Formats: sequence, C-alpha cells, structure tokens
Amino acid sequence: MAAAARTAPKTRGIDNIRVVAIDDTDTKDRLAGKMRELAQSENRPSFDRDANCVASSSAVVVIGVESNPAGLNCGYCGHGNCAEIEKTNGLCAFNSIDLGIAASSAASVAADSRVDTRLMFSVGRAGLALDLFGSRVRLALGIPLSITGKSPFFDRKT
Repeated sequence: MAAAARTAPKTRGIDNIRVVAIDDTDTKDRLAGKMRELAQSENRPSFDRDANCVASSSAVVVIGVESNPAGLNCGYCGHGNCAEIEKTNGLCAFNSIDLGIAASSAASVAADSRVDTRLMFSVGRAGLALDLFGSRVRLALGIPLSITGKSPFFDRKT
C-alpha cells in the first residue's frame, strides 16, 4: 500500500507524498486517543466513532501530502497565482488531488488482497495533530485495515 501511494501519479511529477504505516498497538492507541480528543475539542462525534474503527483495526496507513504549489498559476485554489497561495499559507488544489490519487492507489492494493478499508479524513487530522509527518505536510488521510468476517467500517453506530 505504501509503495502504491508513493508511486502514484502526481502533478508535474513532484514527489510530495509521505506515508506512515502503523501496525503496533501503542501507536494505534495514541492515534485513536488523539481522534477522541479532537472529537471533544472540535465537537466532531464522527471522530470518536472513527477512533473505534482505528482501535479495532489490524493496522493503519496514513498518507500525507507536502504543501507545495504546483507552479501552474491556474487559480484552481481560488488565488490568482501560486505566489498568492504561498503568501496566504493556502493549499494548492493539486496537492489535494495528489493525495486523493495516492490514497486511492493504496486502498486499491488492499482491495486486491480482499482487505477491508475505509478512507478517513479524521485519521489524517489526528495524524497531523500527532506530527507524524512534520510541518510541511498539512493534509492527510488515513486508511484503517481489517481482515474479519464483516467490515467494521460500514454499518457503524453514529
């Protein structure tokens, strides 16, 4: 999954994808704990629900994208050019696209192996809050993994 995310197509070929694989209980518990903390501090009940999924998962892959304008001056981000986005500390729209492609590529590898997954922005937010990637990564998604008789990522209690 990490290889699929890292080698996924990227805007202008800029290598901006970072991947962390979590398979130890302590780190998984820290991640779930941070999700529960964010659920309370930001009034996001879904983060608590998703933390239960992380806690019961076998492993979690967290994929981040470094913030860097693509240099296309396209205005797709809502700014007039890439210099403006850097001044305002905004996010390049193509960084979001790159993250989506990388996360989808990783999830497809799991699907090919019949491993249940779900892409979760809540996991990514908690990973950023735990500084899993450093300050250049400002956008992330998480993918908890499960190999059980029924996917725990659907039919969840809200």
